[in-house]
Amino acid sequence: MNFSYKIVKKSKHSKARVGKIVTSHGEIDTPCFMPVGTQGTVKTMNPRDLNEVGAQIILGNTYHLYLRPGPDLIAEAGGLHKFINWDKPILTDSGGFQVYSLAHMRKVLEHGVEFQSHIDGTRHLFTPAKVVEIQKKLGSDIMMPLDECVPYPCDKKKAEDALVKTTRWARESLRSRHVASLPGALFGIVQGSTYLDLRKRSAEEIAEIGFPGFGIGGLSVGEPQEQMFDMLDAVTDILPEDTPKHLMGVGYASDILGAVDMGADMFDCVIPTRLARHGSFLTLEGKRSIRLKEFEKDFTPVDPECDCYACRTFTRAYLRHLFLAREITAMHMLTIHNIRFLVRMLEKKRAEIMGE
Repeated sequence: MNFSYKIVKKSKHSKARVGKIVTSHGEIDTPCFMPVGTQGTVKTMNPRDLNEVGAQIILGNTYHLYLRPGPDLIAEAGGLHKFINWDKPILTDSGGFQVYSLAHMRKVLEHGVEFQSHIDGTRHLFTPAKVVEIQKKLGSDIMMPLDECVPYPCDKKKAEDALVKTTRWARESLRSRHVASLPGALFGIVQGSTYLDLRKRSAEEIAEIGFPGFGIGGLSVGEPQEQMFDMLDAVTDILPEDTPKHLMGVGYASDILGAVDMGADMFDCVIPTRLARHGSFLTLEGKRSIRLKEFEKDFTPVDPECDCYACRTFTRAYLRHLFLAREITAMHMLTIHNIRFLVRMLEKKRAEIMGE
């Protein structure tokens, strides 16, 4: 397994820490934000853009890449890295989030999940072994086992049933014949919705199985921030300290910074790209719309403190004009800013911890 993790320094004031992940495609300094490249590309961005904003690792979506263009074609191209021309680490998810987001097009079974393709309506069965096999063909550096992500709110019985499946599927994933020759690391995933006892139980069971890193799923699906933090705080006390923790699907500054202080190391979300496509940019206070009338004659950068290409080059007034004129450049520039904003925020957080 081409994967290792070490803690470089712990904060004196919280559970935050600076760490370093080593993979066959390079090193990752944590805490870090990972842009989401669902279809093998981060929307509106290319590898040159991603390198310039400081992205250390990106995500691919196993479900979507399986449907199109297919894992066999990607394997024939030499793996996902070569196919998309990205020479840094890649994390691929399991399709577990699609259990939540495509609830109207799937059926959760005891042995896996049956999806109906959103492209052509064909049906496909994802089992723990098949998900591992697909990710092996993709050649990602960090992989996730099949899990069941439940919505919020969710009754306790349903949350517990999903927890039981997730734990069983995690064991089956590790028993898969494909694991022995995986190019990267298979993480475990903690579920349990917003029930503290279920979260603790899931963390204990997944930790006992033994993984080199852990995803914390089923949060940031509509629950209040306080509840998310309560669940996360409990989980990071249980999972092995010397392993990276990936809080899945979190993309706002206050959520990320709070989670770092509770011991989370890795974050991903479609928020920065999705907001950009709808004309919004990220700030420490949340999101703001570039379409606002107040920006019509505002000849200052989107963020005067940001060092990204968009903020160094263009004004709010110009980007507002481009967005109202439906020019693709506006979405591209706002995406550059939004991703750089989160990457830079965590660069500063790492520096603060190292300086304590």
